[in-house]
Amino acid sequence: MTSVHVTGPRLTLREIESGDTDDLLAIYGDPEATRHLSFEPRTRDQVQAIVDRSIDSAKAEPRTEYGLAVTRHGDHRLIGYARLATEPQQAATIGFALHPAEWGQGHGTETVHLLSALGFNLLGLHRIWAARSPLNDASARTLLRAGMTEDGRIRDHVFVNGAWRDSITYSILEHEWVPLDGLEAGEIAEPDTTTAQFPDRTVGSDGSGEE
Repeated sequence: MTSVHVTGPRLTLREIESGDTDDLLAIYGDPEATRHLSFEPRTRDQVQAIVDRSIDSAKAEPRTEYGLAVTRHGDHRLIGYARLATEPQQAATIGFALHPAEWGQGHGTETVHLLSALGFNLLGLHRIWAARSPLNDASARTLLRAGMTEDGRIRDHVFVNGAWRDSITYSILEHEWVPLDGLEAGEIAEPDTTTAQFPDRTVGSDGSGEE
């Protein structure tokens, strides 16, 4: 089993644990938090299934999906959910959602940087991409602030709330990403954790990028 622990100036990505269900439900069960996501608010059973799948994915060989908890330094409690799913040709898609109480603090931008550190520094990827709802302007600002470039539009990409919805896509290449303040990353440990550090300061698709 691989174990991931990526740390930034204020936030950490850690593996999902069985005790995270209630905190994740506070995000995925909230109509406001899921307003721009690619699915309607989840039930507790559905959130439990996401937690279980995230835990199981960490045991897969090879591992292709990283469902991770976003936490504050010094606080183990989940305040967001971040996901990276690898694809062929050294690529991956990322997404994230944060609790509405965490919006407006720059946590979305830092989360994208942490996912980029995982993808580029630890997994050796070449390209990372993300998608957002056309109405999620905050997510657009977050992705651009994290160094991504808008690529285009996927028409009728997701079916949500009884209707098809487009997605706006963004990507970043390994040579384009500029780590914050000289980021240094170690390796993914088996089974111990290794930390990728941001020394100082500060989505599957469409995470909530409310900044």
